[in-house]
Amino acid sequence: MNFHPTEEQDMVVRMVRTFVEKEVTPVASALDHACTFPEALVKQLGEMGLMGAFIPSEFGGSGMDLLSYVFAMEEISKAWASLGVIMTVNNSLVCDPIHRFGNADQKERFLKPLAQGNKLGCYALTEAGAGSDAGAIATQAISDGDDYILKGSKRFITNGKHADIALVYAVTDAALGKKGISAFIVETSRPGFIVSKTEEKMGLHGSDTAELVFQDCRVPKENLLGTKNAGFKIALATLDGGRIGIAAQALGIAQACLETAVAYAKEREQFGKAIAEFQMIRWMIADMQVEIDAARLLIHRAAWLRQTGKPMTLQAAQAKLYASEMANRVAYKAVQIFGGYGYMKEFPVERFYRDARITTLYEGTSEIQRIVIARSLLQTN
Repeated sequence: MNFHPTEEQDMVVRMVRTFVEKEVTPVASALDHACTFPEALVKQLGEMGLMGAFIPSEFGGSGMDLLSYVFAMEEISKAWASLGVIMTVNNSLVCDPIHRFGNADQKERFLKPLAQGNKLGCYALTEAGAGSDAGAIATQAISDGDDYILKGSKRFITNGKHADIALVYAVTDAALGKKGISAFIVETSRPGFIVSKTEEKMGLHGSDTAELVFQDCRVPKENLLGTKNAGFKIALATLDGGRIGIAAQALGIAQACLETAVAYAKEREQFGKAIAEFQMIRWMIADMQVEIDAARLLIHRAAWLRQTGKPMTLQAAQAKLYASEMANRVAYKAVQIFGGYGYMKEFPVERFYRDARITTLYEGTSEIQRIVIARSLLQTN
């Protein structure tokens, strides 16, 4: 593994930083407080090739290496985590599985517009009774001639309200349990696809989280992703990559906390001197820096392993676990350094603190990551 970014990776970072400084940072706070979905910014991400970052160019993507995508995710999320999660869902949870498991027709009809940013995707796996236990989903897909009829509902679906294409998991053979789950590419314009509710959340106010209902929603059998009853394997393979994206999001939030806290500590005076002169503040900043660097190395290793085609389930789980919990610790310290001001919406660390919390929950909770890690080490079921 090379610790020095390539010229191409440096170009990606410069491009994203310029975009962030000009377009994202000036509006992030206002849009977040207004709970506004950033349609214009998402469109710009598409024009920059960041909505299908690591998808090959023949399928509409930019053909970046995975580390370039991780660098971009960190920079975007450092400015606004809401925009970061919109980007990572489209890349890691929708484009990637269609690229890996879709047929030529599906890649032409669905992957290309998603990767080009002309369409937006969502990932519909979670249900009210199936969160960490993804194998417990109850949404049904009933065969009927040339179609499947979807019946059921999904919860906590990022991009659900604004998506054009949903990757939906449903039971095709209940007798097989989790081995009877299939994945479907569903256009949200189909009759019976209903956005029934948009959640009010602690953080990520610029990203919508929706409840979806499938009311006898007909989906052509040609929209089956992969083979029948292969959905659970597709979901697990997809989530490995998704965890790298969320880890990068957490890293961006933490880096924003550190940079903002350092700048504030140099300016804020108490007892006649800048608080950066106090040992307790210096120790907090030092700990923040060490934890951020440790997380960055774990994330880059997982991305490198995936890019080179090596097994990385364990490493992705480690990166996601450590980065997400690290981001929460770093955000806590940033608020402490700001003191009472850190609790006020006027200052960015209040948003960073709220946004960091979700990273230990989605793409597998911290508890699930520990199960994955322990299972890998102990070789148990």
